[in-house]
Amino acid sequence: MRNWLYLHARAIAHALRSLLGQPVGTVLSALVVGIALSLPGGGYLLLDNVAALARGVSGTPEISVFLDTGAKKADAEALEARLKALPELASYRFVARDEALQQLAASGLGDVLGGIGDNPLPDAFVLSPRGEDPALFERMASEIGGWPRVAHVQVDSAWVKRLHALLTLGQSAVLMLAGLLGFALVIVTFNTIRLQILTQRQEIEVSRLLGATDPFIRRPFYWFGGLQGALGGLVALGTVWLGVQALGPAVAHLAETYGAVFVLSGPDWRAALAIVAFAALLGWLGAVISVRRHLAGA
Repeated sequence: MRNWLYLHARAIAHALRSLLGQPVGTVLSALVVGIALSLPGGGYLLLDNVAALARGVSGTPEISVFLDTGAKKADAEALEARLKALPELASYRFVARDEALQQLAASGLGDVLGGIGDNPLPDAFVLSPRGEDPALFERMASEIGGWPRVAHVQVDSAWVKRLHALLTLGQSAVLMLAGLLGFALVIVTFNTIRLQILTQRQEIEVSRLLGATDPFIRRPFYWFGGLQGALGGLVALGTVWLGVQALGPAVAHLAETYGAVFVLSGPDWRAALAIVAFAALLGWLGAVISVRRHLAGA
């Protein structure tokens, strides 16, 4: 184990010397990788922020469960106990029939309700499921609709389905863009490593004459590609952060026109780590393909 760590430490040191030995080429390659990855990274971040903004403007999707008008307090308590046992339920609130009547009266319908007499409104529960998948809403509504004393279940599914479809389309487009740009970045690393192999041809031949194994020779090139990709990932993060800072005031002003308070947020540490790891993986993959293609003939 110690020998394995030592060999990789030597390979990392060799790769760092190669990167620092050609600063212009390293910076240009990192810029190419970073700018390319900032497009899908920024797109995915934009989708997350659009979803948050839509929820802030339209409200959180909910399920309304109405009891029949003959339901008693014990029936409501029994239903509440069953709701608490649902793992898909994030939160709920109980709206008593008298409270619902007061809300209608406050909305300007007091004159109309005054001639009705007895309160015709039922007790109700307003549910907030965990997640926004329309299938989850439909499944919960179907299950709860069969419970005793439940007269009607209303699902806020129309705008949820539209938002879900829009986000799914956007995510598919971002993934397609990431795949295409990722393939292009693998080619960039492939050519970079090929030039490295051609430049170090004599050094590689001498190493083989001295008994160096193929894994020993290949390892620095692998780390070179991975580190170059990671540098590009850091550039992508910086580009996305600058974009967030530039667009933040305009987005906040747009949200104000809808009566919402919204701040454009940048990538969290998980997203940042994923971007850097993805870039490093692309660099490593390009290095592996190039080394296996060209090192045999070096």
